[in-house]
Amino acid sequence: MADLSPQPGELPQATAAPKSRGPLLLVWLVPLIAVLIGGWLAVKTILEQGPTIAIVFKSAEGLEAGKTKLRYKDVEIGKVTKVDLAEDLKKVIVTAELTRNFTRHLVEDTNFWVVRARVSGGSVTGLGTLLSGSYIGVDVGKSARSERKFTGLDTPPVIQIDTPGREFTLRSDDLGSLDIGSPILYRRMQVGQIKSHALSPDGKGVVFTAFIHAPYDRFVTTNARFWNASGVNLSFDAAGIKLDTQSVASILVGGVAFEEPPGEETWPAAEPAREFNLFATRTAAMKNPETKIFKLSMSFRESVRGLAIGAPVDFRGIEVGEVVALHASIDPVSQQTLVVVDTHLYPERMRALARDKSKAAANSPKQLDLLVEKGLRGKLQTGNLLTGQLYVALDFVPAAPKARVDWSQSPPVLPTVASSLQSLQQTIESIARKIDQLPMERIGKDLDQTLVSANALMTRIEGDLAPEAAATMRELTRTAQTFRILADYLERHPEALLRGKPEDEK
Repeated sequence: MADLSPQPGELPQATAAPKSRGPLLLVWLVPLIAVLIGGWLAVKTILEQGPTIAIVFKSAEGLEAGKTKLRYKDVEIGKVTKVDLAEDLKKVIVTAELTRNFTRHLVEDTNFWVVRARVSGGSVTGLGTLLSGSYIGVDVGKSARSERKFTGLDTPPVIQIDTPGREFTLRSDDLGSLDIGSPILYRRMQVGQIKSHALSPDGKGVVFTAFIHAPYDRFVTTNARFWNASGVNLSFDAAGIKLDTQSVASILVGGVAFEEPPGEETWPAAEPAREFNLFATRTAAMKNPETKIFKLSMSFRESVRGLAIGAPVDFRGIEVGEVVALHASIDPVSQQTLVVVDTHLYPERMRALARDKSKAAANSPKQLDLLVEKGLRGKLQTGNLLTGQLYVALDFVPAAPKARVDWSQSPPVLPTVASSLQSLQQTIESIARKIDQLPMERIGKDLDQTLVSANALMTRIEGDLAPEAAATMRELTRTAQTFRILADYLERHPEALLRGKPEDEK
């Protein structure tokens, strides 16, 4: 058998194989790719991350970090990330992150407010938040100055900043029943709203910001008149009872109306932010503004109940002034209590009554003295029997006692005469005094004596005189009895001379 084992010189030589690096490269490649991806994501996140802002609210009601959204025109533009108390514990600071494309809209007049269910101005808003929860509404401003810290609004803005139209300023003595959101009406059609209101700097009135939507803002001319059209305006004056209202909305939540005075030419459109007076009523708004005023007082000895401030001063049916004040005074000569009525006369209206248009009818001492010399007097007249409202009438009274204007007083005092009702009352009182002065008791006694004498005479002559004479005496007796009854009745009822005997006594 052959020997197959290798011989010493025939053994193969071992050679070292090269070491493989594949597994090592794979181990390091995976982390490197992960780092690159993480870095890219981080850079992308940083590049896409929007701005962070802070909004200060009075409370955090309805706000929750991580859940509450920020919306502009119902499009989500950010989210609340943190809600903290301010250091003074009086407010809350809401931190929010917004989308990157909204950065350029964060300017100083951009507004933020919490949208929740609200009832205001006669309307209900934010009902959808009852299911979806509250969110922060945004209204983009127009300023060029960037801002990152804002003060949130307590209530949603009535008018969005980008709404076409113009703002005007209204001034009034008080707030009345107006509020933010109250409608503004033009010919009973809503064309705007009250945007805001605040006390005037001197505290003597209220300043409103009124917004009129385009294209109706062109109807606000330089001669436009604004008045408070809230509720139902029921007035009692010398002209009677007046009932006026603009709309159902103005009855419920108040409102403002405006228009130009009727019969006048159209004036140019008012410039934005122009200031107007807000009158209490349409009647007051439509009065012509008086540039000249002549102050005059009148003293009355009779009651002025029914005469109110603002009552007209009338000259034969034409209103030439108004009552501005009432106060009591004592006549130093007679020591009688007087009621002084201060009035404003408008010379421009008086000029329209004068034949010579270059001169006013009663706006100078010389002219007024001449008119008073011709009998011009002031007196109280009843403007409405139903309401009892009075007004001051200026008229010529030919039979009036001579008098002069008291120029020593300020304002000067025009002489007056008693009203027609007062004159009638004085006449009745005079007649009553004369009746009281009649010697009714003595007259009654004389009639008694006459009656006794007549009866005695009748008894004596009944047998002597003819029947005709007896009949005559009986008639005389009955006449004397009638006078006696009349005298007794007048003694008990002297007013019967004027009014007659009441129906129930006839």
